[in-house]
Amino acid sequence: QVQLVESGGGSVEAGGSLVLSCAASGTTAINYCMGWFRQSPGKEREALGTLYTMDNSTRYTDSVKGRFTISRDSAKNTLYLQMNNLQPEDTAMYYCAAGGRGSYCWMKQWANYWGQGTQVTVSS
Repeated sequence: QVQLVESGGGSVEAGGSLVLSCAASGTTAINYCMGWFRQSPGKEREALGTLYTMDNSTRYTDSVKGRFTISRDSAKNTLYLQMNNLQPEDTAMYYCAAGGRGSYCWMKQWANYWGQGTQVTVSS
């Protein structure tokens, strides 16, 4: 089992930045894939990007590429999402996810564990 707790959400003006954190606990050694998703009211959940924990390689969806960066501090078992140049359309609940045993980033449904989410609101 893996437990995930996000933090760092809040309100920011357009053009601003935020850093979200995701503290992982439990059987974290089996998490080969971790990543971030977001969901706003009335919209489907959107995958933002993944980090392969074996080499810290990352991949991003086009809508955030160049603005968002996923990183990890393995000593702290913490995943981060650095968000720059935030825009009102980035307003959403942001979720951290982990794959768990046998789950890899290349799988379509890799996420098996989820945090409770942290709200990000961007005003124009």
